[in-house]
Amino acid sequence: MSFVTRFAPSPTGPLHLGHAYSALLAHDMARAKGGQFLLRIEDIDHTRSRAHWEEQIYDDLAWLGIGWDADPMRQSDRGQAYQDALQALWARDLLYPCTCSRRDIAAAASAPQEGAEPVYGPDGLIYPGTCRAKPVSGALPMPEGEALRLNMEMALGVLQDYEHFGFDETEPEPHRVRFTADDLRNTVGDIVLSRRDFPGSYHLSVVLDDAAQGITHVVRGEDLADATKIHVVLQLLFGLKTPAYTHHRLIRDETGKRLAKRDDARAIATYRAEGASPDDIRRMVGLA
Repeated sequence: MSFVTRFAPSPTGPLHLGHAYSALLAHDMARAKGGQFLLRIEDIDHTRSRAHWEEQIYDDLAWLGIGWDADPMRQSDRGQAYQDALQALWARDLLYPCTCSRRDIAAAASAPQEGAEPVYGPDGLIYPGTCRAKPVSGALPMPEGEALRLNMEMALGVLQDYEHFGFDETEPEPHRVRFTADDLRNTVGDIVLSRRDFPGSYHLSVVLDDAAQGITHVVRGEDLADATKIHVVLQLLFGLKTPAYTHHRLIRDETGKRLAKRDDARAIATYRAEGASPDDIRRMVGLA
């Protein structure tokens, strides 16, 4: 079985130790398997992405000894692919426009419902379905400038299976991971697949980009484990192959909090400026 994996950072701040761990782990796996390691720049957030952070990504990875086997893919170049995919779902009546703000969703979710607590999923509060009942038709033009949500109940009606393959970072042999339709209804709901200001979302773009790059094994943090079922659903709807997934441990600070890009003290560039070596970084993240 071929092994093609990737590292997909966003150029919205400096890479930190958590990024180094994920990139090194995926890179080492690919090299050990005689496979490919690819790079993708997830600059879908055009309001926060910056060219100098993208250049810093290339520089930090090269300094760590990480090489990629093809030109990097940039999400900002793939708007048409996302638009075409959305159009295909819209034509199948699997999307609906949503005008709810975050405040609207929070208010609906906190409304008294027999004492039930609001339910959170991979994207925050599970959407209460406020706009789902509005009449829509795939025969009409897909609206522009509005958020588009996946009608999960409609999607479940056309899906045949709910499983994917996982693998362990030390023994990367796939094993089946199953989830149910109720998991998707109750812990995911009607997720946003297109934002008002861009034809796409993280979930849509990552699925289409992994397919376009021929990714066979996804190596990413355990904070994204709950999102995997969303990605499997989209792969099934688009008729795409599902990669095998591993979700590795997160690198945390002394208080147990996972690192964020605003934590400049643990930025790779900071360690470099202080005289650290790539081997030092490996030791810091437990890979040496």
